[in-house]
Amino acid sequence: MANCSYLQVEGLTKSFGQKVLFHDVSFGISECERIAIVARNGAGKTTLMNIIAGKEPYDSGAISFKRDLIVGILPQDPHFPAGMTVLQACLHSNGEQMKAIARYEEALLHPENVEEMSEAMSLMDSTKAWDYETRIKQILGKLNIHHLDQKVDNLSGGQLKRVALANVLIMEPELLILDEPTNHLDLAMVEWLEDYLRNSRMALLMVTHDRYFLDRVCSHILEIDNQQLYSYHGNYSYYLEKHQERQEQMNAELARANNLYRKELDWMRRQPQARGTKAQYRIDAFNELEEKVKQKKQTGGVQLEVKASYIGSKIFEAKYISKAFGDIKILDNFYYNFSRYEKMGIVGNNGTGKSTFVKMIVGDEQPDSGTIDLGETIRFGYFSQQGMKFDEQMKVIDAVQSIAENVDLGDGRKLNVSQFLTHFLFTPEKQHDFVYKLSGGERRRLYLCTVLMKNPNFLVLDEPTNDLDIMTLNVLEDYLQNFKGCVIVVSHDRYFMDKVVDHLLVFHGQADVQDFPGNYSDYREYKEIKQQQERKEREQTAKQQAGKQTAETRNPAATRARKLSFKEKQELEKLTNDIEQLEAEKANLETELSSGTLQGQELLNKSQRIGDIVKELDDKTERWMELSELA
Repeated sequence: MANCSYLQVEGLTKSFGQKVLFHDVSFGISECERIAIVARNGAGKTTLMNIIAGKEPYDSGAISFKRDLIVGILPQDPHFPAGMTVLQACLHSNGEQMKAIARYEEALLHPENVEEMSEAMSLMDSTKAWDYETRIKQILGKLNIHHLDQKVDNLSGGQLKRVALANVLIMEPELLILDEPTNHLDLAMVEWLEDYLRNSRMALLMVTHDRYFLDRVCSHILEIDNQQLYSYHGNYSYYLEKHQERQEQMNAELARANNLYRKELDWMRRQPQARGTKAQYRIDAFNELEEKVKQKKQTGGVQLEVKASYIGSKIFEAKYISKAFGDIKILDNFYYNFSRYEKMGIVGNNGTGKSTFVKMIVGDEQPDSGTIDLGETIRFGYFSQQGMKFDEQMKVIDAVQSIAENVDLGDGRKLNVSQFLTHFLFTPEKQHDFVYKLSGGERRRLYLCTVLMKNPNFLVLDEPTNDLDIMTLNVLEDYLQNFKGCVIVVSHDRYFMDKVVDHLLVFHGQADVQDFPGNYSDYREYKEIKQQQERKEREQTAKQQAGKQTAETRNPAATRARKLSFKEKQELEKLTNDIEQLEAEKANLETELSSGTLQGQELLNKSQRIGDIVKELDDKTERWMELSELA
């Protein structure tokens, strides 16, 4: 039986002025299907997502959804209405259950309104929204969302992204549309999201540069290239293989087209000027061929040939540095001596101090104590997470020219700014565009261009993979592998880390920093082995305790052999009195709750208290029984 069709896109075309992003593209998404869109920056990935989400118009074509389909959308830069709390944003949805939960949470803030509380609880019952509580708490906890009364206006971009992700996961859509879902998430969250999506039945349409995520979650790749859409029914690894085959086939066709073009161009030039004397069909064929050759000539990859400056043997030495923000410790008496040509990766949960550490290295942040001793030859190239603030009204070429007129490639070779920008896939037309017209990925590529053109010998890259397309990432990885200098990378992109770094600093939080000799996959394997060992140890300890308790049950004399200490006798007496008091309080509360006279907050408070008493009684009774056996 064929899967139900959720979305159908037919003959879609979109252009901005003279630039056509994609032409006459068609595809569909069915139940449980997981599709990723890949393309170069500026090719129209986000535009296509926005069109499907109804946020942007298109030139021609048709988009149709299954009737009553529940669709969740995670934009690349989410926004919520001003004044909304984190909890309200997480539950911001048109779904009946989400509306019921939101109303109930609001009612809890105003317990004096008994009628509103009663209606909210009835709505929770009728929509069966109580079942959502555990799942919502799990999602919020995994995404590290705790301060639910905080206003969204005060959240950072990363915090907003996590709130928006919680919002779409909580609503349990049938079709989930995700634009760069892993941006701003730490590695633990990325891996949790990966497992969550793999185990769900939601259909997915996503744009992401995280290649491990693509490989493990998606089963169908759509590639936008040269205004066309190419479909690959397989994961990212399969796509790479078939994409390479397609490229080789296109290159062969291009070579044949170039040979034919040279012959036809010679024929066109030799013929008389009067167009009527030439075969019109051949002229038309020549024009089509010329367009094809020119179009193919525009394709290509970013070229990174920038030479690093000479770097001496002394790099930097972090001498017993400490750094804290209030109660949050980043480093405590930390020592590290960085080696020549070292390539270090930094990983850890958000808020553990990774960005603060690299800011101290480049001098943007000062340690509370200790010193960082830099070598004299060090020339930093710092690619920060926030990016470079360009003047939006400047042209691309002017923004780069304000930094330097020429770029040294080494071996006596130099490029002017225009030539250098061409290496980064900025065509002459794009170079004279204003900065505000650039896509997010193109801005990051321009920023990378400005960092490398200064010929640094020590690259510090804080989340360099955000918004860069996969093609640019592949080139950047190759460049960093052969870079004759030092590299520090802070990134949640596991694939990128595996290809670039040779060891890790793992920030566990509260100044616990681990130096691990390997890449991220090595570290993940190490963690899994360690967790398995810890589980085995816990199981073994539990078995030993169970065996001991069994032996004591079989041999009561052995249990009676040990007498109560003075402190244990006092504890037993206190437990006896506590249990009597708790049982009396519980009986009184049960009477009050059944009287029907309690209202609002008082009813809630006493209900919560009786639950606390039951738990406390269980704990105290268990301990009383342990001690009474020794008495």
